[in-house]
Amino acid sequence: MSPRSSILSTADIRRPIVAKAALREFARGGYHGATVADVAREAKISPAYVFKLFPRKESVFVAALEECFVQILQALSDGADAAESPAPDAVLDAMGAAYAGLISDRALLMLQVHAQSAADIPEIGEALRSGLARVTEFAKERSGAPDDDVQRFIAYGQLCHLLVTARVEEAPASWARILSHGIRHPE
Repeated sequence: MSPRSSILSTADIRRPIVAKAALREFARGGYHGATVADVAREAKISPAYVFKLFPRKESVFVAALEECFVQILQALSDGADAAESPAPDAVLDAMGAAYAGLISDRALLMLQVHAQSAADIPEIGEALRSGLARVTEFAKERSGAPDDDVQRFIAYGQLCHLLVTARVEEAPASWARILSHGIRHPE
């Protein structure tokens, strides 16, 4: 038996391209609003080829969500590497700052929001839970923080999602100042 060739097939090359295109399209239109044809157009391939790579629309969305979490974990890792101290709170703060910078383009943020809204679709709900598990486990392992601090880190991230998606910074009311007190995101 010969060893597997190190040359990637066209499908192996195209899958990540389609996943990144799907991330952008589903971030714009959501699971229900974006079509496989939209993803294909963004990836510059035919819809039939997208279905050859991913048999169902749910599979395309899951590939986009998995790409989203890969990028999130990379940002968290980069943030942890840049922490001023190895203390758990310093590592979590640095990871949070790196994540805030990452979501400034909103595509990853919006894809997560759309995934939450489509989490009742079993394949999407499972992919969302898997991604959240990876992020939570990474934050715990990399920071060495107690569970309560990791929970606050994740909760704080969800509050940041709400503040950014709802554009709370545009509301001059006292409730908006209460929610956003002490939270700053890169411009």
